[in-house]
Amino acid sequence: MDFRDYYATLGVAKTASEKEIKQAFRRLARKHHPDVNPGNSAAEAKFKEINEAYEVLGDAEKRRKYDELGANWKAYEQAQRQGFDPRGGGPFGGGGWPFGGAPGAQAGAQGGGYRSVSPEEFQEMFGEGANPFSDFFTTFFGGAQAGGARPKARGRRHHVPQEHDVAISLEEAFMGTTRKVTLTGAGSDRSLEVRFPAGIRDGQKVRAASDGGDVFFRVRLAPHPRFEPRGDHDLATRVAVPIPVAVIGGEIEVMPLVGPRVRAKVPAGTRPGAVLRLRGHGRPILGQAGQRGDLLVTLDLQVPTDLTPEERRHYEALAELRKVQPV
Repeated sequence: MDFRDYYATLGVAKTASEKEIKQAFRRLARKHHPDVNPGNSAAEAKFKEINEAYEVLGDAEKRRKYDELGANWKAYEQAQRQGFDPRGGGPFGGGGWPFGGAPGAQAGAQGGGYRSVSPEEFQEMFGEGANPFSDFFTTFFGGAQAGGARPKARGRRHHVPQEHDVAISLEEAFMGTTRKVTLTGAGSDRSLEVRFPAGIRDGQKVRAASDGGDVFFRVRLAPHPRFEPRGDHDLATRVAVPIPVAVIGGEIEVMPLVGPRVRAKVPAGTRPGAVLRLRGHGRPILGQAGQRGDLLVTLDLQVPTDLTPEERRHYEALAELRKVQPV
């Protein structure tokens, strides 16, 4: 499997903090978001790479494993998705031992002529005191027990709950959505329909029951070119305000994430960076029908660059008046 340097994908150093990784992800995701680059397949592919990198580096435990395993990360990730349990039943069969059943067990009728190899036999092959289990093997499959002891007899196999990240758009989180997810298992694939309720937040999990045990799907909200989640239920956006409206006051129209435009009053003397709170126009509150958070609108000044001769005369006249009447 090809190894992908997720740090290089996000353009950060391996020592980058969680905050630096998140900032890099948001910056690149906004740049390559499909909504910003309609019909651009290269941007779409780059957006997927960025999401894949952040799904790993944005999760502390996954990042630790990625740093530890390096080029073996993909193999580890695939084994996790297949529900491998290091306590027994690995992809090699026989309780995680690479040559068949647990130490001392004989090959069965379907054993294909292989038999088990015990730690003592490994020492005879590789030398006294040798540890046949590399750091990668120990991390990946559980390895042998300390001191070369034989593992306990394998009992009834327990299903290990699986976790998968699913990226959904801010609009899908707002409205709720159903996704058909295909899980790749040992020897077969299975499909699950997963319902993500309206108002679900980044990092929240949805559980789905399957024959292979419970599967948890963790939400990863894809960055949006115009809106950003704030807190549990609010949304934030920016709107440019014409200079006359900022000076003498007036009304502006704000486009929410979902629904018709909303009119908002701008007080006279509004400064750049001022924030308007539009109550009830944020994200749905999970489990509370009809309840929504607020939309926080940061105001920027809209400076005209294409003045008509008449508009320019008015601005010049205003500038002259301001000289006569200093603040």
